[in-house]
Amino acid sequence: MPGQFEPLPGGGAAVALDDVEISIIRSLAVQLLELIGPGPAEDASDDPLAELFAEGPSEPPSDPVLRRLFPDAYVDPEGAPQAKEAEEQRAHSAEFRRYTENDLRAGKRDNALAVVRTLDALSSASAGEEGAVLKLSPEESQQWLRALNDLRLAIGSRLEIADEDDTDLLYRLPDEDPRKPMVMAYLWLGGLQESLVGTLMP
Repeated sequence: MPGQFEPLPGGGAAVALDDVEISIIRSLAVQLLELIGPGPAEDASDDPLAELFAEGPSEPPSDPVLRRLFPDAYVDPEGAPQAKEAEEQRAHSAEFRRYTENDLRAGKRDNALAVVRTLDALSSASAGEEGAVLKLSPEESQQWLRALNDLRLAIGSRLEIADEDDTDLLYRLPDEDPRKPMVMAYLWLGGLQESLVGTLMP
């Protein structure tokens, strides 16, 4: 089971993780939480109705990682649109973003928090041991799957990975390349994600 998720009887998934792997995943999840930022409820409002109707941002984030995590909803798949079409796309994207980004951020935040909490519980339960077997419920498995995807998108954005051809190049990076640790994390998380997908498929 090392490094690969396996199904649990009755649903869910399990994977054996050593202390270093636990530390890496937890650290990445915490960094993702910091990048996404606090939710509206954490910011100020005590009024649940105000929070419900709160509008999000209308402009795309300036950080390239956040732009990857929260892309524009309306993009011409055929390439560069004409000026009028581009303006319409920006307007539609801004409107869509205004009413959806807060919820999207909350969902990504919840998924990353689930990763941190399950790893913290695992560390507490296995104190004094080197590594442990992480057992996830079906709901936690789905949260982990979404969080692993977000982590790979974030790292892939930092590595400027746009397609599979870029991924192939990563395998040929020399060991002295400063991006190597991030590349190894990216590839390792991809393997974890793929095994979890396989585990959860009916």
